[in-house]
Parts: sequence; C-alpha cells; structure tokens
Amino acid sequence: MPKKIFCGVVTKAECEKTVKVSVLRVYKDKLYKKVIKKHKKYTAHDENNSCKEGDRVFIQEHKPVSATKKWVVVQVE
Repeated sequence: MPKKIFCGVVTKAECEKTVKVSVLRVYKDKLYKKVIKKHKKYTAHDENNSCKEGDRVFIQEHKPVSATKKWVVVQVE
C-alpha cells in the first residue's frame, strides 16, 4: 500500500526539527451539493530545519518519529 502524500502550508516552525503543517481538503457534500473546505493540522518531522512559516511543503506518512510526529517533510517549495 502506498504512503499518503499531502500538500500544505507551514503554520508553525518554532521547535527544533518539527513543523506544523495545515492541509486544506476541498470536497462536495453528498446531500446538499455544497463545496466544503476543511483544514487539518499535522505535526511533521523536518530533519534539516529548512522550513519557515508560510512555506508550501509536501509531507508523507512515516513510521512514528515521536508521540505526535507520524509525518515527514519530503519537499519544500
């Protein structure tokens, strides 16, 4: 089974080797046919400390690095 990859924006990059990434999900409601936008925040591991707030990044599923970090930064745009 392939690992999930999400694209999001870094909202917090204060901690050492850790970033908070906000991922936007857009979908259409089945019943009301309305377009809905939802944000979810993920804690991701940034090995090189290369991310800053506002950067667009790709995160990928990974084995747990710590109690809350189960994602790793793959690419910074």
